[in-house]
Amino acid sequence: MTTGDKSIGAGGGWSRVLALLLTTWEPLLFALVAAGAFNAIAVRGVPVVLVLLARLATTALCVAAGRALQDRRPMAPSLTKAALSLAACVQVLAYVTPYFPSNRLPGETPLYVSWTVIYYGGWLLYVYRSRRFAALF
Repeated sequence: MTTGDKSIGAGGGWSRVLALLLTTWEPLLFALVAAGAFNAIAVRGVPVVLVLLARLATTALCVAAGRALQDRRPMAPSLTKAALSLAACVQVLAYVTPYFPSNRLPGETPLYVSWTVIYYGGWLLYVYRSRRFAALF
Protein backbone atom coordinates (compact mmCIF):
# COMPACT_ATOMS: atom_id res chain seq x y z
CA MET A 1 0.00 0.00 0.00
CA THR A 2 1.11 3.48 -0.65
CA THR A 3 1.09 6.19 1.96
CA GLY A 4 -1.72 7.97 0.15
CA ASP A 5 -3.96 4.89 0.22
CA LYS A 6 -7.35 5.71 1.74
CA SER A 7 -8.49 2.11 2.35
CA ILE A 8 -9.11 0.88 5.87
CA GLY A 9 -6.18 -1.51 5.43
CA ALA A 10 -3.85 1.43 5.99
CA GLY A 11 -4.82 1.47 9.69
CA GLY A 12 -7.59 1.02 12.18
CA GLY A 13 -7.66 -2.57 13.44
CA TRP A 14 -10.97 -2.30 15.32
CA SER A 15 -12.43 -0.25 12.49
CA ARG A 16 -11.60 -3.10 10.15
CA VAL A 17 -13.31 -5.58 12.48
CA LEU A 18 -16.38 -3.35 12.66
CA ALA A 19 -16.46 -2.96 8.86
CA LEU A 20 -16.25 -6.73 8.41
CA LEU A 21 -19.00 -7.33 10.95
CA LEU A 22 -21.25 -4.80 9.25
CA THR A 23 -20.65 -6.19 5.77
CA THR A 24 -20.68 -9.92 6.58
CA TRP A 25 -22.25 -10.67 9.97
CA GLU A 26 -25.31 -8.44 9.55
CA PRO A 27 -26.36 -9.95 6.17
CA LEU A 28 -25.71 -13.46 7.50
CA LEU A 29 -27.78 -12.74 10.61
CA PHE A 30 -30.61 -11.35 8.46
CA ALA A 31 -30.53 -14.43 6.22
CA LEU A 32 -30.78 -16.74 9.22
CA VAL A 33 -33.61 -14.76 10.78
CA ALA A 34 -35.51 -14.41 7.50
CA ALA A 35 -35.22 -18.12 6.75
CA GLY A 36 -36.65 -18.94 10.16
CA ALA A 37 -39.46 -16.40 9.92
CA PHE A 38 -40.50 -17.01 6.33
CA ASN A 39 -42.99 -19.77 7.20
CA ALA A 40 -44.56 -17.59 9.89
CA ILE A 41 -45.78 -15.11 7.29
CA ALA A 42 -48.76 -17.35 6.50
CA VAL A 43 -49.73 -17.53 10.18
CA ARG A 44 -48.85 -14.07 11.53
CA GLY A 45 -49.27 -12.06 8.34
CA VAL A 46 -48.33 -8.44 7.79
CA PRO A 47 -46.49 -7.78 11.10
CA VAL A 48 -43.87 -10.40 10.25
CA VAL A 49 -43.42 -8.90 6.79
CA LEU A 50 -43.02 -5.41 8.26
CA VAL A 51 -40.41 -6.56 10.78
CA LEU A 52 -38.56 -8.44 8.02
CA LEU A 53 -38.62 -5.35 5.80
CA ALA A 54 -37.30 -3.23 8.67
CA ARG A 55 -34.52 -5.74 9.27
CA LEU A 56 -33.73 -5.83 5.54
CA ALA A 57 -33.48 -2.03 5.39
CA THR A 58 -31.31 -2.00 8.50
CA THR A 59 -29.08 -4.70 7.04
CA ALA A 60 -28.67 -2.69 3.84
CA LEU A 61 -27.73 0.35 5.93
CA CYS A 62 -25.20 -1.74 7.87
CA VAL A 63 -23.61 -2.98 4.64
CA ALA A 64 -23.44 0.59 3.32
CA ALA A 65 -21.82 1.72 6.58
CA GLY A 66 -19.33 -1.14 6.44
CA ARG A 67 -18.38 -0.29 2.86
CA ALA A 68 -18.04 3.37 3.78
CA LEU A 69 -15.72 2.38 6.63
CA GLN A 70 -13.66 0.18 4.34
CA ASP A 71 -13.33 2.96 1.80
CA ARG A 72 -12.86 5.66 4.46
CA ARG A 73 -15.63 7.82 3.14
CA PRO A 74 -16.21 11.10 5.02
CA MET A 75 -19.78 10.09 5.89
CA ALA A 76 -18.69 6.73 7.36
CA PRO A 77 -18.84 7.72 11.05
CA SER A 78 -22.38 9.15 10.80
CA LEU A 79 -23.58 6.28 8.65
CA THR A 80 -22.06 3.79 11.09
CA LYS A 81 -23.73 5.46 14.08
CA ALA A 82 -27.10 5.40 12.31
CA ALA A 83 -26.68 1.78 11.20
CA LEU A 84 -25.67 0.52 14.64
CA SER A 85 -28.46 2.45 16.37
CA LEU A 86 -31.15 1.30 13.97
CA ALA A 87 -29.95 -2.30 13.99
CA ALA A 88 -30.14 -2.37 17.78
CA CYS A 89 -33.61 -0.82 17.81
CA VAL A 90 -35.03 -3.17 15.17
CA GLN A 91 -33.59 -6.25 16.84
CA VAL A 92 -34.88 -5.25 20.27
CA LEU A 93 -38.28 -4.52 18.72
CA ALA A 94 -38.32 -8.01 17.20
CA TYR A 95 -37.39 -9.53 20.57
CA VAL A 96 -39.90 -7.73 22.77
CA THR A 97 -42.99 -7.67 20.56
CA PRO A 98 -45.22 -10.63 19.69
CA TYR A 99 -45.07 -9.79 15.97
CA PHE A 100 -42.02 -11.86 15.16
CA PRO A 101 -41.68 -15.61 15.74
CA SER A 102 -38.98 -16.92 18.07
CA ASN A 103 -37.70 -20.17 19.52
CA ARG A 104 -36.71 -18.56 22.79
CA LEU A 105 -37.64 -20.22 26.05
CA PRO A 106 -39.62 -18.23 28.62
CA GLY A 107 -37.32 -15.84 30.43
CA GLU A 108 -34.65 -15.75 27.72
CA THR A 109 -35.87 -12.56 26.06
CA PRO A 110 -34.15 -10.27 28.60
CA LEU A 111 -30.87 -12.06 27.90
CA TYR A 112 -31.25 -11.52 24.14
CA VAL A 113 -32.15 -7.87 24.66
CA SER A 114 -29.21 -7.39 27.03
CA TRP A 115 -26.76 -9.00 24.63
CA THR A 116 -28.06 -6.88 21.75
CA VAL A 117 -27.74 -3.66 23.76
CA ILE A 118 -24.25 -4.60 24.95
CA TYR A 119 -23.05 -5.57 21.45
CA TYR A 120 -24.37 -2.55 19.58
CA GLY A 121 -23.81 -0.20 22.52
CA GLY A 122 -20.18 -1.29 22.73
CA TRP A 123 -19.61 -0.58 19.07
CA LEU A 124 -21.40 2.76 19.34
CA LEU A 125 -19.23 3.64 22.32
CA TYR A 126 -16.16 2.81 20.24
CA VAL A 127 -17.35 4.92 17.31
CA TYR A 128 -18.21 7.89 19.52
CA ARG A 129 -15.21 7.80 21.88
CA SER A 130 -12.25 6.35 19.98
CA ARG A 131 -9.62 8.87 19.00
CA ARG A 132 -8.07 6.40 16.56
CA PHE A 133 -11.44 5.93 14.85
CA ALA A 134 -11.91 9.70 14.60
CA ALA A 135 -8.37 10.09 13.24
CA LEU A 136 -9.18 7.75 10.34
CA PHE A 137 -11.79 10.18 9.06
